[in-house]
Amino acid sequence: MAGPLILGPNSVQLPPAVHGVTGERHSLPAPAKLNLFLHVTGRREDGYHELQTLFRLLDFGDTVHLTVREDGAIVREDPLPGVDAEQDLTVRAARALQAASACRLGAHIELSKRLPMGGGLGGGSSDAATVLLGLNRLWGLDWPRERLLELALPLGADVPVFVFGRNAWAEGVGERLQAVDLPPAWYVVLTPPRGVSTAAVFAAPELTRNHAPITIRAFFEGQAGNDLQAVAAGLEPDVAEHLEWLSQFGRPLMSGSGSSVFVELASASDAERVLQLARPQRTGFVAQGLDLHPLHGWAA
Repeated sequence: MAGPLILGPNSVQLPPAVHGVTGERHSLPAPAKLNLFLHVTGRREDGYHELQTLFRLLDFGDTVHLTVREDGAIVREDPLPGVDAEQDLTVRAARALQAASACRLGAHIELSKRLPMGGGLGGGSSDAATVLLGLNRLWGLDWPRERLLELALPLGADVPVFVFGRNAWAEGVGERLQAVDLPPAWYVVLTPPRGVSTAAVFAAPELTRNHAPITIRAFFEGQAGNDLQAVAAGLEPDVAEHLEWLSQFGRPLMSGSGSSVFVELASASDAERVLQLARPQRTGFVAQGLDLHPLHGWAA
């Protein structure tokens, strides 16, 4: 894979608010995320699980291309295979913002995908958040972040953190977010060829669902892991193999419900060396942690 697409939080020029059709195609970053830990702390009556996690944004991800339309139509170019265009998260995000704001403008949406579907890296959620942030500015709405966050959660549990735009400690189903400053770090991220069903992982009888809540200090002292990891590794041997291979370079973890796994390295050169050793048998990329989402300044 190519190197990182996103160079940092100041790498994107902010266009002026758009009123009407310009025909200009805006290419906007949708960064990946890692879950630096993930604990399942309970299960609610509605079936959703209560979680604790720490989201880390990465300088690697998809690109969302937005063009404002004056006819009000929301058009998705080249829908993802197997995904109905109307169920695509980017379309749902655009329609939610359009309906909530009563905006008469529309949008043409294209995606340049680099993140694997179902990889635990937040690709679809990040794409949806970039649509919310992008159209908020391109349609001239200038909504505050809090209003965009209200639209984000119904789209998916991971969408709010990308709208929030900061590395964040998250609780609940992912909606209670607290900004956390993290030290610089590089990561090697590997994605096994076969994904893991999120539903199957959460339905597994051996999944721990009552992990006692921890503090941020406890995380930094190393008292955290991913409760879903052992279950996913049991369901998909490739996850277990990738974790075992990475363990020679540090403490590997799975991101989210998988299937992507990662290890933290001290430098870019160390990370690149590990990635080269992983290839060609394994697919992945090197990324640096971000402090802010590249579009953080697009909502107040």
